[in-house]
Amino acid sequence: MNFHFISLFPEVFESYLGSSILKRATDDKKISFSYYNPRDFVTNKAKQVDQKPYGGGPGMVIQAEPVIKAMSKAIGKKKNVLIIHLSPTGKSFTTAEAQKIQKEYKHVVIVCGRYEGIDSRVKEVFPGAEYTIGDYVLTGGELPAMVISDAIARYIPGVLGKFESNETERAASHDMYTRPEEFTYKKKTYGVPEVLIGGDHSKIEEWRREN
Repeated sequence: MNFHFISLFPEVFESYLGSSILKRATDDKKISFSYYNPRDFVTNKAKQVDQKPYGGGPGMVIQAEPVIKAMSKAIGKKKNVLIIHLSPTGKSFTTAEAQKIQKEYKHVVIVCGRYEGIDSRVKEVFPGAEYTIGDYVLTGGELPAMVISDAIARYIPGVLGKFESNETERAASHDMYTRPEEFTYKKKTYGVPEVLIGGDHSKIEEWRREN
């Protein structure tokens, strides 16, 4: 799976995508991340890509042409490409969506907005799926892009190491425990549920499903 990000701030991605599981998956060539900055596709000395919105209003809007040129570069002649536009009014991104994308596409191009948004004509030139990761607005699309990429990457064979690591393939409680079996904090002792240390795997599975 290859992820392509259209972003004015590609440096935002480095820390998260370059660490831990995703870094290992990148090193193993199971996934790749590429970045396309619309600023690289303008000719003005200031590298300005935003203008005031038609109709008035606060803030600035990212111009269509630099984004379109960046997307064109990202897409090229690739096949099995999904374009994702991030929007607070888009479809909720879910585990089912992540699994579907992983199965059907080889390339995912994610357009990250900033400021008041991107000129809507970008979607006319390059229509695609519109997703939101929650009922709130962020200052940019980079965080949602990483969330979506992470969710998709988990279903790529070998990324998590073990197939069973995917929560959908096992009973996975949100309550987790590890050693020591007991510890004391401010004179109160905290222990592990007895079922988890009893050795009866059928009861453990039942407990996990109930939780």
